[in-house]
Amino acid sequence: DLMPNFDRLATHGTHADFTSTCQPVCGPARSCLQTGLYATQTGSWRNGIPLAKHHKTLAHYFNEAGYKTAYIGKWHLANEEPVTEPNRGGYQEWLASNTLEFTSNAYRTVMYNNDNQAVLMPGYRVDAQTDAAIRYIDGHQQDPFFMFISYIEPHFQNHQDDFPPPIGYRERYTAKWIPPDLAALVGTTHQHLAGYYGMVKRLDEALGRLQDALVSLRMDQNTIILFTSDHGCHFKTRNGEYKRSCHESSIRVPTAITGPGFFGGGRLRQQISLVDLPPTLLDAAGIPVPGHMAGHSILPLLRGQTADWPEEAFIQISEAQVGRAIRTNRWKYSVRSTEPKPSPQGGSLQYEEEFLYDLECDPYELRNLVDQASHEPVKAELRSRLIKRMVAVGEPTPEIKAAATKPSGQRRVTLEEAFDPNPLRAYTEVPHR
Repeated sequence: DLMPNFDRLATHGTHADFTSTCQPVCGPARSCLQTGLYATQTGSWRNGIPLAKHHKTLAHYFNEAGYKTAYIGKWHLANEEPVTEPNRGGYQEWLASNTLEFTSNAYRTVMYNNDNQAVLMPGYRVDAQTDAAIRYIDGHQQDPFFMFISYIEPHFQNHQDDFPPPIGYRERYTAKWIPPDLAALVGTTHQHLAGYYGMVKRLDEALGRLQDALVSLRMDQNTIILFTSDHGCHFKTRNGEYKRSCHESSIRVPTAITGPGFFGGGRLRQQISLVDLPPTLLDAAGIPVPGHMAGHSILPLLRGQTADWPEEAFIQISEAQVGRAIRTNRWKYSVRSTEPKPSPQGGSLQYEEEFLYDLECDPYELRNLVDQASHEPVKAELRSRLIKRMVAVGEPTPEIKAAATKPSGQRRVTLEEAFDPNPLRAYTEVPHR
């Protein structure tokens, strides 16, 4: 019962079930969502690097098409607080903070309006933002509008190192189900998961309130709703903090979209990236998609046009570590820089293999196969694909050092099995002992 409103949106609309962030950290991921470019292309490859003013955002494209545009919530693409008009990415109506976790607490929401005045908003933070969004919708019933609502939940509250849910919600989710990767690796899971679940619950209730508002205003049949996130959370199970790793709990984000063009779209099995969402929204609105965008609209997938869709999602990590990864329907392959710090563009020339996971057999990524001799052909293929993706977004051709291998007791995996489009025929034999 954690996310019934998201489930309803995904069931009746389009569920992009295999959506990955292209940078599992706040600011860089947001630069990708605003521009349709990878973070190394925007230049905002780590937190604290503002989005350059020459980049056109979704707001600019919708403004040019005659839409009203509004931004509510966390921006994280400027280097000032409050964010002045030249640094707001072209949004006309503004009620936001650059770093909302620093200007507010769970029950004291402060954001800044168009005039840079601090606005104290009553209620739990999710509800305060949702109230503002509903007021905007109600005031623009006759206008075509594009509104970007950027909630911070279920992010942790930095100065508390906690995930503060609404009062009473932590208790509702104490001792509930723990995903197997978090249960096995622990981290801060037992300390924080109940609060995190409580935040997720209230966020889903907010989604329901927004949908109810559209129904009551008779706008539900001609309004597109896209729900997604900038990154996940692995509760310090994979490194010393909560994200910035290639693992599913860090990079896979819930994504669903409904409205004209997306009703009854079903569940997509293709690998979708955050950079695909800006061209999708433009395409759905009938606005030409710029050729320089790195992503692609998912609308052709709903029409059965899948021939040119990438077979893998590409993930960059440039903060806390420098790493690169790809995710296919079956495999996760990642490399890590051997250089002491990132280049000025957030990358590296020297990497070494770090992880290889068979997501079909090991969906929670608990067995790293990177040193298994039986999987050398798989690694070679994925290494080639990763390098091609890096070069395609403007990164220099890197050197990737293969991990030292050891006998595994498994027979060698063939490429035909490893990349067979029918996963039921792909398997790895383990001898009986």
